[in-house]
Amino acid sequence: MSELLSVRQLSCGYGSRAVFHDVSFSLNRGQVLCLLGPNGCGKTTLLDTVLGLKRPMSGRVLLDGRPVSRYRRQELAQKIAFVPQLHQASFPYTVRQVVLMGRAAYTSVFGSPGKEDEEACDAALERVGMLPYADTPYHQLSGGELKLVLLARAIGQQAPLLLMDEPTAHLDFRNELLFLETVVSLCRDEGLALLMSTHSPDQAFFLSEHGLPVTAALFAQETIHYLGPPEEVITPDTIRAVYGVCAQISSQPDGQGGTSRRISLSHTI
Repeated sequence: MSELLSVRQLSCGYGSRAVFHDVSFSLNRGQVLCLLGPNGCGKTTLLDTVLGLKRPMSGRVLLDGRPVSRYRRQELAQKIAFVPQLHQASFPYTVRQVVLMGRAAYTSVFGSPGKEDEEACDAALERVGMLPYADTPYHQLSGGELKLVLLARAIGQQAPLLLMDEPTAHLDFRNELLFLETVVSLCRDEGLALLMSTHSPDQAFFLSEHGLPVTAALFAQETIHYLGPPEEVITPDTIRAVYGVCAQISSQPDGQGGTSRRISLSHTI
């Protein structure tokens, strides 16, 4: 059986300048890959390339064994759902209307959502706890609520692969935790594959400690230099090499029979 997502010797950039080169990894249902690295290392560019929005300079991106470039946009939307880092709520759509936009992958150009689409929409909103806000104009939501609505829109697509670009940026502690707990349940219960960029190595630990098979990929010197389980590749030495900071990683019981790892930074090098 072919891998759901296969990235092989991928290089990408702008013009003749490569942002990253020779990146390879694979991802299957139920698995998580966390992209980590400093600003400008290529995490968002890599996600754009997987989404088919950017043409690689070399290498391949395969989805179910087929090049992403050979998918029609609507067909690709049935395979990949995306939660962006930034989203400007410019128009007074209701929350339900925003989530229903994720169902466009299953409707014709001139078609309108049917009963199945509406049921999928409401189920997604209920999954993230936002169903009571279904008729609220989404530009009236807080940042945390808006991120949950965007996650619901992605859930409503019912795609096997979920991409997220810094999904918890600007969220308070409670909303960050709620968001990550929802992601854990999605991957565990629905068997979604997750490719996520984040500035927080702690999030890779969190997902792993909650029972998901997580791989951490650390960008350094324009490629992925460290790839493996978070507890093996996220260390004081790799954090120093990737971010140029000194850090300590503490372990303590999580109260549920497991171990919780957290990073504390001391100073830059």
